[in-house]
Amino acid sequence: MRIDILCKPDCGDRCERTLDNVRRALSDLDIKAEVHVYKDVRKMIDNRVYVTPALVVDDAVRISGRIPDIREIRSLIVERPRYRKRYEEVA
Repeated sequence: MRIDILCKPDCGDRCERTLDNVRRALSDLDIKAEVHVYKDVRKMIDNRVYVTPALVVDDAVRISGRIPDIREIRSLIVERPRYRKRYEEVA
């Protein structure tokens, strides 16, 4: 799984709080994932993101313009097909 966080170069604390929430959600679910933070305008334009921060999960923009909640990030991760089966067996 790959998670990208897209931010403007001068976004300030919002990018760091998003990264912190993503790390907490991944540790709660005990999932290993590649997490990248991009502070590049070109990367934002390539993904058609104009409001930051944006959360991109497996090359699909899922959240843009706000800091996602930890529960919301967990639900985005669990809805991925390869993790859905794993958590249905546990529940």
